[in-house]
Parts: sequence; C-alpha cells; structure tokens
Amino acid sequence: MAIRVVSLNNPHCLCSSPLSASYPHQSLLLASRKSYHLSAPRRSIPSLSTQRRRTARAHGFSGSKMSLAELEPSLVVKKKAAEISSELKGTSIFLVGLNCNMKTKMGNLLADALRYYYFDSDSVVEEAIGGEAAAKSFRESDEMGFRDSEIEVLKQLSSMGRLVVCAGDGAVHSSTSLALLRHGITIWIDIPLESIANEALPPPSVSHSDSFSEVLDKLYKRYNELKGGYGTADATISLQKVASELGYENLESVTPEDMVVEVLKEIEKLTRVKKLMEAAARPF
Repeated sequence: MAIRVVSLNNPHCLCSSPLSASYPHQSLLLASRKSYHLSAPRRSIPSLSTQRRRTARAHGFSGSKMSLAELEPSLVVKKKAAEISSELKGTSIFLVGLNCNMKTKMGNLLADALRYYYFDSDSVVEEAIGGEAAAKSFRESDEMGFRDSEIEVLKQLSSMGRLVVCAGDGAVHSSTSLALLRHGITIWIDIPLESIANEALPPPSVSHSDSFSEVLDKLYKRYNELKGGYGTADATISLQKVASELGYENLESVTPEDMVVEVLKEIEKLTRVKKLMEAAARPF
C-alpha cells in the first residue's frame, strides 16, 4: 500500500511513498484539493468599526489617522507573520485543544498568513477510513485500531514542513503522538468549555438531544482526560486572557485575528529562545 503526500515545492504534484504494513486501513490521502490550501492574500477591505480600531491599536498600530489597510484585521496578522517568517524557517505548527470553530478559523488564518498548507488531522483520518460515518463505526468497534490510524496520520504530517495542523484528540492521547508533535511547534488553544458547549449544543428541534449541562459534562470529562497532553504544548493561548489583555468586556468580542496575533507573538518568543540556545552551544 502507498501513501500519497504533497510536494511542497509543487503543491499540485502528488508523490508516493511506502506505507507501513502495520497500517492495514484504506490508503491515506494527505493532499487532495479539499485537504490543503495555499491561499492568496485577501483583497476585500471591510467597513471600519470601533472594535477594529481598538484591535489594531492593541496589536501595535497607533495614531489618529490609520489607513484602511492598517485597520484590516487580516493585514495586522500578515504583518506580524512577515516579521517572524524568516526565523520560523518552515517549521510546522500544531494547534491542540478541544475542537471548536475558533480553533479551526485560527488554523486557516495562520496558514494563510504564513503561506503554509492547512490540514485538519481528524478530517484526514476520516478520509482515510472512508468518511465520517465509517470512522465513527470503526472507532466504536476497534478503539485501538482507530488510535493507530490517528498516529499514522500524525506521523505523516509531522514528517512534512510548512504546515499548520489543527490536531484532534489523538494528537495528545499517547506518548507516541506527543513525541511526533515535537517535530514542530505546538500551541494549546484554550477556549472556555462553556463556549464550546454552546457551540456543540444540538438545535432544540432535535428530539432526544443532550441538554447544555449534559454536553458540558461530556466536555469536562474529555478535557480532564486530555489536559495533561495539552499541558506539554510549547505555549498556551487562552481566549479569556486575550480578552482581558485587549480590554474586551465579553469573550465574544475576541476575533480569530486577535488570537492568531497572540500565537505569532508566542512563536516569535520561542524562535528567539531557540536561536539564543543555539548560539550558546556553539564553541568559541
């Protein structure tokens, strides 16, 4: 069986490499048109708002006469990304934490700003197994086999560069997967469980659906199982902390752009520390 991977020098070229015989499931397609992107810069400029002025100033733009470009949140992100890109040297970035819309939006935005490719590891696992329904059935019938599939996907992703990966629960579920994350920079996206529960709550029209408290209880259980793995990340970006530092009165005011700027700041610190350590290790 062969696994198809994307050539980062030519994103439209799919190459084949051997896949371990210990991975007996359907061949893994890591690079389909749905699985990666290298987005072009956005051209549209949205209307101004007080919040955008406030966000721009909070992230380093000041002055009473700010241009439309300075107030475009994605350009604030791109400016910061450009400042650290050369020091990052193509190192992949793994976003861990419970899955939610904020984490997904951050992953796409970060990949766009750094001119990286974007992957969602859970989506790749589902595609490899045969779709969401097949993946759910496989997980219920063979939990160990499903975990092996997650590790195999992570192994392939961690062997590549210039990726932003929104990693699923499997990425922090074992020492093997945690070791694979060390091939890149790992950032824990810490979102309040209440916010995730509200997002995951089924519509009232769905019969026999879980209540908010039931959804929240399930999230707390999963969080407690995984928080040890999350804690091994190189840095943590807390939505509550970002809201406090930017002076927002509620968490809903925090945008994906706000969060990604904080991610880039943490990556900048990490690359600076690494550079200093490498310099200290060089002989006189």
